[in-house]
Amino acid sequence: MDGMIFDIQRFSIHDGPGIRTTVFVKGCSLNCFWCHNPESIHKKQELQLFQSKCIGCGDCIKACPPKAHIVINNNKTYQREKCISCGKCADGCFSGALVMSGKIVSAEDVVAEIIRDKSFYDESGGGVTISGGEPLLQKEFVIEILKLCKANGIHTAIETAANCRWNDISDVLQYTDMVMTDIKHMNPDKHKWATGVSNERILANAEKIAEYGIDTLFRTPVIPTVNDTNEEISAIAFFVRDLMSKYQNSSIQLELLKFHQLAGDKYKSLGIDYKAGLLNRYLKKECWSCKISLIIL
Repeated sequence: MDGMIFDIQRFSIHDGPGIRTTVFVKGCSLNCFWCHNPESIHKKQELQLFQSKCIGCGDCIKACPPKAHIVINNNKTYQREKCISCGKCADGCFSGALVMSGKIVSAEDVVAEIIRDKSFYDESGGGVTISGGEPLLQKEFVIEILKLCKANGIHTAIETAANCRWNDISDVLQYTDMVMTDIKHMNPDKHKWATGVSNERILANAEKIAEYGIDTLFRTPVIPTVNDTNEEISAIAFFVRDLMSKYQNSSIQLELLKFHQLAGDKYKSLGIDYKAGLLNRYLKKECWSCKISLIIL
């Protein structure tokens, strides 16, 4: 079974318990304007151009079949609209200015990479996390990875936006020890404004996940202009607390994720406008950690 990924990150400590390997798949059903992995949004392969790394050798011009790389007025120019994402220019770019985001790999090859660090998982209580993008858009590929990891005694986790059919989620949960999913907002209209989709399906699936009884970490990225008020954060915390109480599920947790603007270069490399870069004047120093603890407990 083959799938499209854009990265495998070893020794990750932020995507579940212990030391983990995080597999990032391409393709997402949301379009959050602050997304930290813009290269994950589209399932197809994409060329990233990091202009600051270009040394002007001109090898990309020679390698590009559709002539997307040209020289105009003594300036090297990349015409993204002509690019066919063949990757030939990136293959010969030893400076790292050109990078192909996305590659087709087999589940077996991914698991072979994961197993390399099994001793670290065993010592730290870690494992593998399938992230993205949205893993459930490549459900069969993800299930195959999870099955093989379980067969090798590796703890498994997925990160999902939960904007999909419940049957797809439940199919994957059969081979998953832990699930992480975002609750970005309780208001469907504001959720749609911020992410491109409403939240009704996401919240319904969040409740079903809570009922399922699996270890669950709900995450809320605190984004200026989106959900950074006391009322909005508290509404999410009350929702999670009610799920814990309703299903007597003590394995549920809620984590707030701090907003950052470290993805600007990624957006630029893909020729995408980085809208989150305009939020500096809205940043606040307020912290809700103690308030969330009180609400949940």
